[in-house]
Amino acid sequence: MAALSVVVSLYLRLGAEIVDYKPPLTITYILSFTVIAASVFLLTGLYRGIWRYASLPDLFNIARAVTLTVAVFLPVMFVITRLEALPRSTLLIDWFVLIALLGAPRLAYRLFKDRGLGHIFERAKHPSVPVLLISAKDGADTFIREMMRDPRAVYRVVGVLADTPSRVGREIYRVPVLGTIDALEDVVEQLDRRGKRPQKLIITAQNFPGALVRGLLERADALAIPLARLPRLTDFRRNLDDAERAVEPIALEDLLGRPQAVLDRDEMAQLITGRRVLVTGAGGTIGAELTRQIAAFLPGRLVLLDNGEFALYAIDAELRERFPELAPLPLLRDVRERGQVEEVVCAERPEIVFHAAALKQLPMVEANPIEGVLTNIIGSRNVAEAARAFGASLVVMISTDKAVNPTSVLGATKRLAESFCQALDLHEARRRAPYGQGARYVTVRFGNVLGSTGSVVPLFARQLAAGGPLTVTDPEVSRFFMTVREAVELVLQASALPPAAATTETRGKIFVLDMGEPIKIVDLAHQMIRLAGLRADRDIKIEFIGLRPGEKLYEELFHSAEPLMPTANPAIRLAAPRTADYAMLVRSIEELEENARLRREDRVLQLLERLVPEYRRSTPGPSAAAASGG
Repeated sequence: MAALSVVVSLYLRLGAEIVDYKPPLTITYILSFTVIAASVFLLTGLYRGIWRYASLPDLFNIARAVTLTVAVFLPVMFVITRLEALPRSTLLIDWFVLIALLGAPRLAYRLFKDRGLGHIFERAKHPSVPVLLISAKDGADTFIREMMRDPRAVYRVVGVLADTPSRVGREIYRVPVLGTIDALEDVVEQLDRRGKRPQKLIITAQNFPGALVRGLLERADALAIPLARLPRLTDFRRNLDDAERAVEPIALEDLLGRPQAVLDRDEMAQLITGRRVLVTGAGGTIGAELTRQIAAFLPGRLVLLDNGEFALYAIDAELRERFPELAPLPLLRDVRERGQVEEVVCAERPEIVFHAAALKQLPMVEANPIEGVLTNIIGSRNVAEAARAFGASLVVMISTDKAVNPTSVLGATKRLAESFCQALDLHEARRRAPYGQGARYVTVRFGNVLGSTGSVVPLFARQLAAGGPLTVTDPEVSRFFMTVREAVELVLQASALPPAAATTETRGKIFVLDMGEPIKIVDLAHQMIRLAGLRADRDIKIEFIGLRPGEKLYEELFHSAEPLMPTANPAIRLAAPRTADYAMLVRSIEELEENARLRREDRVLQLLERLVPEYRRSTPGPSAAAASGG
């Protein structure tokens, strides 16, 4: 093509005169240009491209290689021939001609492979499902292109709904943008009249607002068309071999529609990589996700501590499979036993401790307050003090929104655990003030995690599988929700925020994750019924059973008297609840432990009320152990 381009360029410049135009020099120019082009094309990787996937980046690469070829040819020929008898405009003409000669065959080959006769025959043999795409952003072009390229594609895009009116009437790979998202019903009606009624609606945008997804789900139900979404681009490409998995059903987390927090992964890696890390409660929902994300940052040592054999076995086996070079250490221990905790911390000397071990189920802790006190308070104290005694630099305690104005034993125990970590954090800051900052104690508070063990989502799933009814405590009860992955990412981000390590202003404070807007549990029940392809009250009943003991209609992430401070990440804020004297708390918790181990429940509850002034025991009411509300 390089040799041919010189001949064509000279002909375009000279016309018929090229036949008699100084043959020796012409041959020299052709051979020299060809040799230089071959070398440049080899160096720039032009021969490595696969024509089947030729695209705009390949055209840019061709243009770069041709430009470099002309740039090298010009001075070389000037030195050798002084460019005698070579019209200067020939080089400019050659630039365009060679790009065309190199690009056209690639484009033609790709078009033949994408739209050739074989492709048409394959399409005829494999009828596809007509779909309508929601949103012209993000992955819409990728999905259309891949479906058009694959003759066996399950889906055929009949149209696109745009986010803005400016795109209506345009096309994406010859697929028309038929209207805006607001015009869904009109567009479906138009397609129906033309015999192209879509059998599925697919959301292509990755960060669609939850309210918009919920509205689309209701409108899709009314049209009797299922709603689905594209997975993340990496998952979509991985699933292309199985076209059925190229789209996914709408999941409950899609209905939350929380904007993705901007995370500083370099900071998180700097916190974890090469360090010795201990995770308590490693078999639980939060603990297990913590270990997964920590393992991805390649700690020097990862110790998993839990008192549940199977949960610990499961996460250990998963980590060994996914990170064979890591070799985590699983330890069956109980954080309530000070000796066991000290033995582990003394032997392993973790630099960072993530304390996720806790009893978290409100009705169970309410029915077993002594166990809640021993695990949530005494266990937290044991971990915090052992970490300090054996040189840990950072202890991160996972807390809950139930610790704010608690009406349950669960909330009160977590609030007292928060208070102890706050007091110890301030105590360490003062004790080490002349020499450094001392061990940091970071408390991170957030609300419900979707799909966690014992939460409302698995409960609704079980009740749906059994044919209902779905049990909701009260029509007005609402909760904050986030996905477990997002919660843990923000926990790690809060732990790694520079201000927490660099200033004393953050000592004794609590990191509060931005949970977005609370969601009514009854709305969650309706959405899960709808996602199952059923209708509430017709196919599945919703039953209201009354608030459980210790349960509130709504949760709070911070006390009204707690001043909030911003952090470097807008998804994380700092609350400054009241603090207590460390020495006083130590004595009070020792008294609480003594009474708890002697099984004096009334005295334990009295002490809990005294130590957590905002805690008010609720009046027992009608309930059931399987009630929802989380």
